[in-house]
Amino acid sequence: MTIESRIRARSEAILKSWQTLNWASVFSAIIYPALGAVVLLSALVLGLALDGLTLRWWYAPIGVAAMGLSIFLCNMGIGPLHRIWQHRAGEIKWPGQVIVMFNCILAMQGSLKDWVNYHSQHHRFADQAGDPHNPNESKFWAWIGWIMWRDENDLARPMPMWLKENKVVLFGDRYHISLSLVLHFLVPGVIYAIVALSGGSLILTAIIHASVVIGRGIQFHATTLGVNVFGHMKTPLWFDYLLAFLTGGEALHDHHHEFPKSALHLPKKGFFNRLVDYNGTALLVMKRLGWAKNLQIAPQFA
Repeated sequence: MTIESRIRARSEAILKSWQTLNWASVFSAIIYPALGAVVLLSALVLGLALDGLTLRWWYAPIGVAAMGLSIFLCNMGIGPLHRIWQHRAGEIKWPGQVIVMFNCILAMQGSLKDWVNYHSQHHRFADQAGDPHNPNESKFWAWIGWIMWRDENDLARPMPMWLKENKVVLFGDRYHISLSLVLHFLVPGVIYAIVALSGGSLILTAIIHASVVIGRGIQFHATTLGVNVFGHMKTPLWFDYLLAFLTGGEALHDHHHEFPKSALHLPKKGFFNRLVDYNGTALLVMKRLGWAKNLQIAPQFA
């Protein structure tokens, strides 16, 4: 009997109740995106209902642009986190590391230590008992159940050996709660105050803020669904590319377990490939800037 065959399914082994919910994960996955939607709807309703508030047509494209930028920046954290810090497909120098760290905070990825440890287990037990988000156990579990109910033994695992000397990773992990509070609450609060004191449009500010929050929520769920669920299923090509646009190429998952140590998820050549796999494109740009080196690329993508 193999070790894997003796391991219980994670969705069955972990106690699931209201008392054991990981509320930080619930807030990140459900409550915060819902608050963004409430703020956006409230801004639109108040702008239409009250004469003292002005709602312009061009606020809509600004909101869409803010949402797209939020999705892009979140992917600029998760992409290098996954490909470089997780799978060691190359090296990023400190300016790039700082950008990646803050984008991971924006994406609400929680502890980098836990992120890497969970993903290591996923590759060790992919689609078997022991996989933290095995879609064969439950699609809901693979989507968000595994982050809503956590095993304390998982959270107790130490920082992976290859990251123990990375000062930026250690700083981001040690202060990720404080940095999250500053980035997601203090900074928006200061912006609202500046706009109010300067006589600017609070409606436009609320629309931009809500769009950023909603964009982060879209990217969050596109990643967990696109990688953990649909990435392990046979899906139409158009759907694969839709998820790829929302995840910077992370949802292009068919090849990933065969060659995980690749900085690119699509061939290096081709404008469309570089547009869809923009997490990989960002790493190529970092290399040009001297911020990344020793990038490894799967043979089929070189």
